[in-house]
Amino acid sequence: MDILLEQSTLLLLSLVANTLSAMAGGGAGLLQLPVLLFLGLSFSTALATHKIASVALGIGATLRHMKEGHLDYRFCGYILLCGLPGVVLGADIILRIPEGWTILSLGILTTGLGIYSLLQKSLGLTEEPRNRNRRGMIIGGLVLFIIGALNGSLTSGTGLFVTIWLVRWFGLEYKTAVTYVLILVGLFWNSTGALTVSLQQAPRWDWLAALLIGATAGSYLGAHLAITQGNKLVKRAFEALTMLVGIKLIVDGTSILSNVL
Repeated sequence: MDILLEQSTLLLLSLVANTLSAMAGGGAGLLQLPVLLFLGLSFSTALATHKIASVALGIGATLRHMKEGHLDYRFCGYILLCGLPGVVLGADIILRIPEGWTILSLGILTTGLGIYSLLQKSLGLTEEPRNRNRRGMIIGGLVLFIIGALNGSLTSGTGLFVTIWLVRWFGLEYKTAVTYVLILVGLFWNSTGALTVSLQQAPRWDWLAALLIGATAGSYLGAHLAITQGNKLVKRAFEALTMLVGIKLIVDGTSILSNVL
């Protein structure tokens, strides 16, 4: 492939994937990772390249959301404290374990999240704080640790899990939940996972510039649309992307299992 066409394709891919992801609170890997594989990278190289590029999702979104100044920094610290150990654990073991059943199960669950949100018409449209007592925070933190492990080990949709968990368990509105996810998961969880994976497998360095530029611009644009258009758009984007990500993971998991069995 001509180098100009190659870099343009990577830039456009990253721009589109991260715009959608920034609106919905996750799912950039739905488009980005499969294309990297299609362009000829091995799974481990594509995974390392994607994880490093996904850090820019947090950079662009952070630049836009910080203008609003609505973050609870104690809650930010709580999400990081609970999730980052899981991210390190997941990223450390991903290249060592079979993935078929895990991806298939995650796909079914992700699809279910989208359907659940679709059926709950008012879910996440207004702020309804709950489970902020000790028991609620402990349970919430354990689930964030588990999602962190999935974030470190898998490539698509785990940010969407954090979004729905913040909405359903803690009572955040969708727009606020997506803000936390894009900054904390996009920037801090993803950078931790990227570092852990890249220490085991080198990425495709000459593709990263285009991917990072596209991701930064796309995430800024997606965050801007989420802020200006409100919760209904974010909720619909979340539902659409969860079901698309879920279906993709089901297909991927089934394909892997069929080759193994």
